[in-house]
Amino acid sequence: MKSVSQTPKRAVLYARVSTDEQAKSGYSLTAQLEALRSFAEAEGYEVVEEISDPGESGAYLGRPGLDRVRDLVAKDGVDVVLAQDRDRFAREPAYLYLLQEEFAKCGAKLLALNARGDDTPEGQLTEGMLDQLAKFERAKLAERTRRGRLEKARRGGIKAGRIAKYGFKVNERRDGYLIDEEAMPTAEKIIRAVAAGESLYGVTKMLNAEGVPTPNGSKNWNRIFIRKMIRDDAYLPHAYDEIKALVAPELAATLDPERSYGVVWHNRIYAKIVEKIKIGPEKYRYKRRYFERPRKDWIAVPIPAPPGLDRETVERARVQISGNVRPAASGARVWELSGGLLFCGHCWRRMRGHNAQTRGKGGVKRPVFYYVCPRKIHENFAACDNRYHRAEPLEEHVMNAVCALLKDPTYLLGEIDK
Repeated sequence: MKSVSQTPKRAVLYARVSTDEQAKSGYSLTAQLEALRSFAEAEGYEVVEEISDPGESGAYLGRPGLDRVRDLVAKDGVDVVLAQDRDRFAREPAYLYLLQEEFAKCGAKLLALNARGDDTPEGQLTEGMLDQLAKFERAKLAERTRRGRLEKARRGGIKAGRIAKYGFKVNERRDGYLIDEEAMPTAEKIIRAVAAGESLYGVTKMLNAEGVPTPNGSKNWNRIFIRKMIRDDAYLPHAYDEIKALVAPELAATLDPERSYGVVWHNRIYAKIVEKIKIGPEKYRYKRRYFERPRKDWIAVPIPAPPGLDRETVERARVQISGNVRPAASGARVWELSGGLLFCGHCWRRMRGHNAQTRGKGGVKRPVFYYVCPRKIHENFAACDNRYHRAEPLEEHVMNAVCALLKDPTYLLGEIDK
């Protein structure tokens, strides 16, 4: 524990913003740190370090900056951890309480500039009530936003993201789609090629060879993106009568009966963050799980249909890819770690099985089996730094690791508690 007479008190300044936009602008982080510096100077604190978490959510404690703060506190070199607001540390009251207890054991104190209570039981009760009220306000705002988006969709407005669907662009009011005259011909070309019998892999090779820019600026076209595009109802022309049956009468009255429309479905898919995985000293990866709502809850939003496509062509393309599934085995052996169990540690793609032939004694060929990142196969060998992994020793290593975990229930329970 620190000496009571230690002066001046040592403080860590902590700032956080929760969105990428705030992180890029830096304004909110700068404003927070300036306010914290002023407070620390006025109180006579010695600032040990200024730490920030740009673009990090307060819903989790697993953040690079906060991990650094906790490490400093654990080293017994900090008296006070300062933040502008209590929700900069964590949005959940339970997490705030956890941090307070953790810091207190090391002789440190968590302090926010907007704190309204003190260390007395009454002050802690006040802070707890205020934390719960803030949580209620956030939940109310989120629900109000959700209902507003539903009403916007029912009136024919889209939810404009950072990137429009390929072949479309967002209008000036950002509530509808227009045809992108530059990209839409490529989208139509892709769908027509698949409808004519071309494979998804063949289409990606064609686009890469022609140097057609990808939608997200990456080097190569992706088969998964093309498959999703073909299945997207935004590219399937719907007659007016079909649209009329899907939307409210007030919206149908604003549409042209002579035109065809694509459909963007609102309220169809929702995602839940089920885990936040630390993959490096300053890097995290969110694991999300996607769910589809019941069909009755979907809201159809009409958009302009691709002018160069007819319904028969799109449906024929969909038939061509209807049998495409991700194989769990290559047919030559059972791949124990296939089907999404094994991921590349460099680019997080699903590793796939790969067969090769080698000559054994007497010149007899025999198959050798590897797990490999698909980028090495579909792009080029140097596209990923991960190497080929022999299947048998890797599978044995994983099996031994799993067996070792199952034989140590104390360790498992400890990990579950963490």
